[in-house]
Amino acid sequence: MNYSYKGKILISTPDISGDIFSRSVVLVIEHNESSAFGLILNKKNGQMSSKFKNFFDFKIEVYDGGPVENEKVFFIVKGKKVTEMYSDISDDFYLTEDIENIISSVLSGELNIDDVKIFSGYSGWSAGQLDSEVLKKMWTVVDVYNLDYTLPNDQTLWKSIMQNLGGEYLLWANSPEDISLN
Repeated sequence: MNYSYKGKILISTPDISGDIFSRSVVLVIEHNESSAFGLILNKKNGQMSSKFKNFFDFKIEVYDGGPVENEKVFFIVKGKKVTEMYSDISDDFYLTEDIENIISSVLSGELNIDDVKIFSGYSGWSAGQLDSEVLKKMWTVVDVYNLDYTLPNDQTLWKSIMQNLGGEYLLWANSPEDISLN
């Protein structure tokens, strides 16, 4: 492997499976010869969102990061680093699992909740698996420019990126969620 999808976005191609990856936008956090790790940016998790209401006095959205280890919680944070346990995503964003420091920083006002996105679970691939899925056209790899990973994205993110890609992607963007109905 002479390349990496680290820092890129994966856009799922439409399918009729209806699984968690259907119409997903995945940020690839890490990709190397042995594995790949990413988080789905546009799938809200209502059950986990309800659990987080116990920590905060206001509504908080939790997203499905993927189908692996749903009991694990990850945070993408914009701006100030409030923990020593983090991985840089870009100059403006970092990833952490440090729930204690993130929650205390939000509650103390050191971090704005709008600069934090919470994920339950993650998306993971074994050695060569992601490369194989890209070759099979299950994913379209997109370079990212000026995407705020902490925005409250939903299915409009997938459609918007597909429309911006143009061509056949424009057809997919406007297709029904169940393409067998087309």
